[in-house]
Amino acid sequence: MILISHRGNLDGKSSFENHTEHIQEALSQDFDVEIDVWWLEDSGFWLGHDNPQYQVDEYYLENPKFWCHAKNIEGLYKMLQNNDIHCFWHQGDDVTLTSKGYIWTYPNKKLTPKSIAVLPEGVIEEQIAGFCSDYIGVEII
Repeated sequence: MILISHRGNLDGKSSFENHTEHIQEALSQDFDVEIDVWWLEDSGFWLGHDNPQYQVDEYYLENPKFWCHAKNIEGLYKMLQNNDIHCFWHQGDDVTLTSKGYIWTYPNKKLTPKSIAVLPEGVIEEQIAGFCSDYIGVEII
């Protein structure tokens, strides 16, 4: 099962979400990490949820443990040009397909064996590929 830290969080929401040091802590515990990625034409790739906050280079995004959530269409377009970046786009859709063929599934929506359950609450009874949570460092399975 793939265990994904939501924005680098391990035991709840944090003011350090998407910060590279916060992300590194989750990676050091062997979790995958969902990160929010922006592309700005004049300055490249940035991390941040509501707006671009932390600049990173393209190579940083190639980490095979990253699930890059494009926050603007320009970011999605740029990331899709690099086959080493695992990315997706969604805005409240029930599901979206990631660039590596996983079904990123909005909370409380139908799951499949290829699904990543996002911010699951309670027990997941279906067979799934993995889940993404703010509490990935806490025993939640």
